[in-house]
Amino acid sequence: MAEAKRAGSKAEKVGEVVSTKMQKTIVVEVNRRVPHPLYKRIINKRKKFYAHDEEGTAKLGDVVRIVESRPLSKLKRWSLAQVVRRAAQVGAQPADLDVKA
Repeated sequence: MAEAKRAGSKAEKVGEVVSTKMQKTIVVEVNRRVPHPLYKRIINKRKKFYAHDEEGTAKLGDVVRIVESRPLSKLKRWSLAQVVRRAAQVGAQPADLDVKA
């Protein structure tokens, strides 16, 4: 683990975008599986990170990679590195729904 944390490398996390309601900011939820300290059962833990998205490329449901950056606001300490996988766009036209208007 010490080799992975060499000088000049920034921390990276991969998570899912859960909110894009702010301008140039996304909320990314990162899930991790860890053993319970006492019972040793694998449990899921999750945490939300605020990340800077300058161009607004990430959409709701996308899987993204974020990297550590300087503090940009009170809560924002991460920035969007890349969109790993796009979310499936579910959009139906009224003509497709067989609705009599």
